[in-house]
Amino acid sequence: MTGDRLDPQAVAALLGRSLLKTPDYDDAALDALIGAAEAFARLDKAGVKTPFLPHELAYAVFFDNSTRTKSAWAGAAARLGMQPVIVDGSSTQVAHGETAEETGAMLGMNAHAMGIRHDLILGEGRAFLKDLKKGIDDYLGATEDPRQVPIVNLQCDLDHPTQSLADLLFLREKFGDVRGKKITVSWAYSPSYAKPLSVPQGLIMLLSRFGADLTLAHPEGYPLLDEALDVARTQSAASGGSFTVTHDMDAAFQGAHVVYPKSWGPLDMMWERVQHKDKLAQIEARMLAQNAQHKDWICDERRMALTADAQYMHCLPADIGDEVAHSVLDRFRVDLAREANKKVYVIMAMLATAKVPGLAEKLNKALEGLK
Repeated sequence: MTGDRLDPQAVAALLGRSLLKTPDYDDAALDALIGAAEAFARLDKAGVKTPFLPHELAYAVFFDNSTRTKSAWAGAAARLGMQPVIVDGSSTQVAHGETAEETGAMLGMNAHAMGIRHDLILGEGRAFLKDLKKGIDDYLGATEDPRQVPIVNLQCDLDHPTQSLADLLFLREKFGDVRGKKITVSWAYSPSYAKPLSVPQGLIMLLSRFGADLTLAHPEGYPLLDEALDVARTQSAASGGSFTVTHDMDAAFQGAHVVYPKSWGPLDMMWERVQHKDKLAQIEARMLAQNAQHKDWICDERRMALTADAQYMHCLPADIGDEVAHSVLDRFRVDLAREANKKVYVIMAMLATAKVPGLAEKLNKALEGLK
């Protein structure tokens, strides 16, 4: 994106593409996607309608709970003129043995776009996304159906691209540029459940591309997947940023411009769940017992005072009083809502760049009308 104008060639290159994880997109593709999201946000704020995809169905299947992402999917689809259809994963035939490819073929008969959340079991979510995409693509090819049916990753076990891109859009609005900003992604205590690793992994895999000075903080026993760590290290070196891992939450907060304290499960036991699905309740109880050894990992006023007047961020819902002190969350409540709202425009961009020919020209014309 140059100034207020989208690059037609870069946006056109995204036609027909699905974003399953952010490292799949090179810098030009990611810049085009972000530019489209920012354009949709500007137009929506100005009350400009963009129903580029009327009379189409946007399916989203959730195998895990969601509030913000379900709302964002519905809001994004409706703004594009689509009809959102949200399905509880437990109500599908997947629970009865239907494969992801078969599900893709069945839904592909009617769907014009497909969002999936499948994040609880390591290795399974991303495999499900790939297999479902193959099922849809194979069906469309076999029936000579010209429709574009992009897959949108609404959170898997590796990445949560709609969340991390929404976070990036919020940071760009707040700071203009994250280059040189110290951004701390930290584990925090949760008594509720062992949360997926995909939010912190998505953050470090995306923000490392933009020259930020990233710090990842967690107690011993809570590392992230090597795949995500390798991406963060490689991209930080290439972008001129830095990537540091520490087991000291205070040190991680020291001088930070942005803090993102978020719980996730202990890695060894997350892998244990893969092998022992018949013992998930027992493993979960052990995870929470291990979490309870680190109740002092909380984002409170004392830690916020260590920062450079940091922006507090969270994907929500936060465990108030455990992950974050009431007073801290209260101070940033409006900003957290604005952060969450960016996901609407990220999903709009993912759908529209994949499906709308001449999108850049349409958006550029609409943006010119704002001047």
